[in-house]
Amino acid sequence: MAKRLLVIATALATASCSTLQAFETREFSAEGTLPSAPASWSAGTGEAGAELARDWVASLEDARLSSLIDEAFAGNPSLAQSLARFHGAQAAARIDGARFLPRLDGSTTYTRTERNSGAGSDSFGLGLSASWETDLWGALRDNSRASGLNAEAAAEDVRAAQLSVAGLVAKGWFSLIEARQQTELAERDVATRQSSLDLTERRFARGLVRSSDVRTARSALASSQAALASRQRVEASSARGLETLLGRYPSASLAPEGDFPELAALGGLGRPVDLLGRRPDVRAARDRLDAAGLQSDAAAKALIPSLSLRGSSGTGGIDVSDMFDLDTLVSSITASLVAPIFDGGTLLAQRDQVYANAEGLVAGYVATVLTAWQESEDAIHADAILARRVENLRQAYEEAAAAEDLVVREYARGVSTIFELLTAQSRRISAESQYISARRERVTNRVDLYLALAGDFSAAQSADPAAHTGE
Repeated sequence: MAKRLLVIATALATASCSTLQAFETREFSAEGTLPSAPASWSAGTGEAGAELARDWVASLEDARLSSLIDEAFAGNPSLAQSLARFHGAQAAARIDGARFLPRLDGSTTYTRTERNSGAGSDSFGLGLSASWETDLWGALRDNSRASGLNAEAAAEDVRAAQLSVAGLVAKGWFSLIEARQQTELAERDVATRQSSLDLTERRFARGLVRSSDVRTARSALASSQAALASRQRVEASSARGLETLLGRYPSASLAPEGDFPELAALGGLGRPVDLLGRRPDVRAARDRLDAAGLQSDAAAKALIPSLSLRGSSGTGGIDVSDMFDLDTLVSSITASLVAPIFDGGTLLAQRDQVYANAEGLVAGYVATVLTAWQESEDAIHADAILARRVENLRQAYEEAAAAEDLVVREYARGVSTIFELLTAQSRRISAESQYISARRERVTNRVDLYLALAGDFSAAQSADPAAHTGE
């Protein structure tokens, strides 16, 4: 009998579809709207098609940085949020996947009936019910596949968050190193200004200079002390910012170690088209676009009839023992065919809404790819320019330091004035400060380049989303 009902319901569903308007699904693709990419980076060096160097964190040769990135993976709250969203997307995918299967429910009932005469009766029941929505047109399958793709996109979001956190920690670490070096420079400047003041006061005591020279030297010392205070504040702020990334209390107790790494020349950078399969944000945008296409299919299929089956069996009577008496067993099976006739345009509007969302994701995917290409080209182009800038500032600093030494000796002999001395010292301080900042800027840009190209690093394996799912 159940087989007959299923055959009849299927035939009715097919007949009903022939009376409804045919709604065709749409293809959503971004390939045709992407500009053609060159075979190699227009701003870069390296062999076309070459693979990107592996493990960019290790290439910076800073063991402390590697340990800090591992610490951030364990304690960074933003990364934990991304991981939680991934787990939620996984659960949503399991929910949609479960809709393929029949549902079975068990129940026990107790009913007390009271009459006006004061008499009453009890009844007890035990039952099972099963229901199953058949996936005649594949709508459930489309939604399940879409949820799976959204879960994959959420996993890519976690990888993007890992890459971002690693980059932020690296840049924060190098900013802290710069802040420490700038503080040390300011401390040396204070010592230098104090030495100049002592020299000026001795010369004033011998009547070789005027009192205005002493006051000028004192003013220069006070300015240097004020600059030192500013540098100390920046260093403490840099330490707190990095500690927050690590998930630590921001106590400004993190002390930098070492110097900036020596950067090797750029090697294989891959091709622009490689980013489409390597950058996690691009992969996530692609997954969400594909999921939106499947959801649009499911929305269109909601306009055609659906078939569901329901069956139930139960026992019961006036005594508890009747629940276990098979002679009281009653069973039923129902096949229902539901076709939308009039809903005020709700289903059509929902379909159009899903279509519009998918079209927006097409544009979003294109924007993501273009941004990825732009970030890569900018970082590649800046790498060579910053290398030249560092070299030029190194020469400027060395020449300024040599000029300062000469003026100091001349001032001690009475050949130069206090203003020439202070000017030479200020020029050297400024040149050295710019040289430190340029070195930090260059290594920070190299980190940005690795982030733009989605370079791999071994620390990421410790935060692989699959490692947190038991898979």
